[in-house]
Amino acid sequence: MSPTERPEASDSGAPSAAEPVPPSGVPSAHEGETLRSVALPGLTLNIRSRPPRRQGLSPALYVHGLGGSSMNWSALMLELAGDVDGEALDLPGFGMSPPPDDGNYSVSAHARAVIRYLDSSGRAPVHLLGNSLGGAVTTRVAAIRPDLVRTLSLVSPALPELPPQRTALPTALLAVPGVARLFGRLTSGWSAERRTREVLALCYGDPARVTPAGFAAAVEEYERRVRLPYFWDSLARSARGVVDAYTLGGQHSLWRQAERVLAPTLLVYGGRDQLVSFRMARRACAAFRDSRLLALPESGHVAMMEHPEIVACAFRELLVDTGRLTGQAEVGKAAPSTPVHPEGD
Repeated sequence: MSPTERPEASDSGAPSAAEPVPPSGVPSAHEGETLRSVALPGLTLNIRSRPPRRQGLSPALYVHGLGGSSMNWSALMLELAGDVDGEALDLPGFGMSPPPDDGNYSVSAHARAVIRYLDSSGRAPVHLLGNSLGGAVTTRVAAIRPDLVRTLSLVSPALPELPPQRTALPTALLAVPGVARLFGRLTSGWSAERRTREVLALCYGDPARVTPAGFAAAVEEYERRVRLPYFWDSLARSARGVVDAYTLGGQHSLWRQAERVLAPTLLVYGGRDQLVSFRMARRACAAFRDSRLLALPESGHVAMMEHPEIVACAFRELLVDTGRLTGQAEVGKAAPSTPVHPEGD
């Protein structure tokens, strides 16, 4: 039986933002990965890739969330190395990608960066996966450039929500000019360990799932990034870009664009997500025309890091079902599991 299920439609409509996600996975996630820098007009992107286990696999591209990096996808890339030819990019100003020349961190600008990379790489159409801010970005990409997208997978996508969760409000404040740097000054005495622990507690359903080695790697990466001169600026401007995108109406509305997505879509929501409400799964499944839901009651905001095996299983089922509809060969075999339904609002 499929682990994905379409829920009833529900409510919603305006801002809530997402907190920076944990900057790193476990150290072993780096084994077998390669990094390269791709220069495009006006921006440079860091690309993390893992060689596929066999030739001929369909390409996939992973897009991280606010404050995150390509490292957030290492665990899932490893799980899916036998199913897709995966790459994960660092959005401009995040991870190891420098800021864009024009200083534009809007959702549309991030989407243009993804589109420009896909156009230049020659890998499209790809299986496109996004988390949080990356979910909003990839939704926009799939809506305006359907030719680039085979399937769309969204993990806790940052789509407009009303009312926002109380625990997400502090993150939305990062969009207010000066708040991010003020927060940096107020917490300047915090150790990297404390900062990392706070982020993990917010983003994971169960922070105890992070191993000591994984925590140490996250601390090391946080220390590197917080020393970057543009760290707070890129964070604040991207947060502002998310909030601004939530206020757009008409054809530019993220929900309206979700309705335009043609690609088969996997939606992943966590029951313990403190940043994107579990109730939003209902509206998302009503908006995306060809969608399925993976609901994980024990997971938080970064299910691809917290439960990569389960997310990989659902993604493989998406590939198999899409392959059957298009007449393409199967590229993965998913283990049977039990569907999970979101409970209430």
